[in-house]
Amino acid sequence: MSAIALYARKTAGVDERLAATLDALRNIATAHPGAVVQATSLGAEDMVITDLIARHHLPIAIGTLETGALHEQTVALIGRIEATYQLPVEVYRPQAETVIEFVKKNGDKAMYDSLALRKGCCGIRKLEPLGRMLANRTAWITGLRREQSNNRGGMTMIEADDAGRAKLNALIDWTWADVWHYIQSHNVPYNPLHDEFMPSIGCAPCTRAIAVGEDFRAGRWWWEDEAAKECGLHVHQEPAHGAAVSALPASNKTQGVSA
Repeated sequence: MSAIALYARKTAGVDERLAATLDALRNIATAHPGAVVQATSLGAEDMVITDLIARHHLPIAIGTLETGALHEQTVALIGRIEATYQLPVEVYRPQAETVIEFVKKNGDKAMYDSLALRKGCCGIRKLEPLGRMLANRTAWITGLRREQSNNRGGMTMIEADDAGRAKLNALIDWTWADVWHYIQSHNVPYNPLHDEFMPSIGCAPCTRAIAVGEDFRAGRWWWEDEAAKECGLHVHQEPAHGAAVSALPASNKTQGVSA
């Protein structure tokens, strides 16, 4: 059964959530001209955002992290985005010498040995390339949703990262059903691994299919405690001030998602 058949359905309020997301994307592009990027994981949520950027001709760059350990289906999606939307995708890779040194010292299965080594691997393959993606940018966009995990339940639509950049979690209030309803309605390309019961997809060694009844992110770093299941890209920050908050649609400002 496909992910669309399994998950897609129209839920109450979905049109309003879509409108709020589109407003937020337009506002952040206006507030940070030429300095905003979508940091796409190439997951279903991020494909929705990419489609909105392309469909509405928003001046937002698209970037992704090619960690060197992704599934081939995930890597192939980069080319599908460029072919479908006629938009370039900025691809950031880890420093090869650093990866080689880490593997030589710790082995290619080090992520299973300790939390510190797993986070060290994420730091090399994700955090350092993300830093290059965000250099000289004042805002970025993610596909994080509160529904994804307990760790993300307290996140807001607009936050500040450690460097004070505006970070827009454009689908923060969307449900999983909303995501797949949009994909179905707009024929959005997506990773075929979603059809294999992988709702959350990261590097191949750290992702498995989930079983019926398991948590959304149970297939990520499944050998670790729930509280540890973040790679470091999305550490909760206090809501942003100043220019960051100006990227919010007015409806969210009045609902307390502000400074």
